[in-house]
Amino acid sequence: MKKSYVFKGLALWMAAMLLFPSFVLAEKDEQEAAPDLAPSARSAILLDADSGTIIYEKNSHDKLPPASITKVMTMLLIMEALDQGQLKWTDKVTTSEYAASMGGSQIFLEPGEEMTVEEMLKGIAMASGNDASVAMAEKISGTEEAFVKRMNERAQELGMKNTRFANCNGLPAENHYSSAHDIAIMSRELLKHPEITKFTGQYQDYLRKESEKPFWLVNTNKLVRFYTGADGLKTGYTSEAKFCLTATAVRDSLRVVGVVMGEPNTKTRNAEVGKMFDYSFAQYMNHPIFKSGEPLGNVTVEKGSVTELPISAKHPYSVLLKKGSQTDNIRHELSIEGPVKAPVKAGQVLGKLTVYQGDKVLAEFDVESPENVDKAGWWTLLKRTGAQLFS
Repeated sequence: MKKSYVFKGLALWMAAMLLFPSFVLAEKDEQEAAPDLAPSARSAILLDADSGTIIYEKNSHDKLPPASITKVMTMLLIMEALDQGQLKWTDKVTTSEYAASMGGSQIFLEPGEEMTVEEMLKGIAMASGNDASVAMAEKISGTEEAFVKRMNERAQELGMKNTRFANCNGLPAENHYSSAHDIAIMSRELLKHPEITKFTGQYQDYLRKESEKPFWLVNTNKLVRFYTGADGLKTGYTSEAKFCLTATAVRDSLRVVGVVMGEPNTKTRNAEVGKMFDYSFAQYMNHPIFKSGEPLGNVTVEKGSVTELPISAKHPYSVLLKKGSQTDNIRHELSIEGPVKAPVKAGQVLGKLTVYQGDKVLAEFDVESPENVDKAGWWTLLKRTGAQLFS
């Protein structure tokens, strides 16, 4: 009986040894397919900006202090306020005593000093101005507290499940955290406003240029100078957060977003993000579905100041594919809801674009309203009713 057990054990052992090389090979292939692109980062993610397809991630849902990367959400709310007509680029922003008191990175605003929205945004995007961030928060929401409340609401709307903001600039604060994955989400959303890279992609400029004390701005993100195609987005550093970066680059119409958190120094941070970009541009391509500005259709608006709202692609819609992939079996379906009831807000989701490869869903995109549509007045509605009666 003992011999029988020994024989069976030996047979199982030999079978395992025969199979073992294939397990090792499979594991090796998997590692080669997804190399560790950011070994020094505490957390990281790399994705296609258009479709959101993740190329690489590492501890991407860990809650960590985001430092000044917080300002991506601040800039997003500024861009959305501009889109919705709440702000104009030329609006003057007055600096409060509180905004001027911010420490850390700043553009040295004086209490009572005025700058335009455009100048303030430049100071946030390039110089990471904590003072400019608070000044803009107060301009939009009245107080920083009210603005931070809106930041957290917007984070929830975007599905950022591991984020909570305590301020608008990323200065160290209790219960202020985000994750690489959530940062990538808000970075993608910010990039839907193509004007932002005019600021985040510029290496140097001036504020108060015509004054006696011009202020030289140098972008804290050195990749915009040294990496071909890089044009944003935001750096961050505190002693707790270490060196963080959400960056974007575009080549041959492929735009990617890379986020690293908890890097030991700026040199390593920049090198690892550059490595992530190199990998994505070497391995992947995008297949365009709609180009930015292309018409998608019309939506009927009930009781609106206009009866029909033309919808166009606010940003490029494309899918990520491995280089050399077949594209002849890729198709898309566009479903636009309608009619919608006024008022309609700019950015309001009106439908969905779904992209398939055969029967497999490759990507889904929200289709948004390009502008605000107010409710029509009673006189306009009366005239419309009369016109319909006699048509």
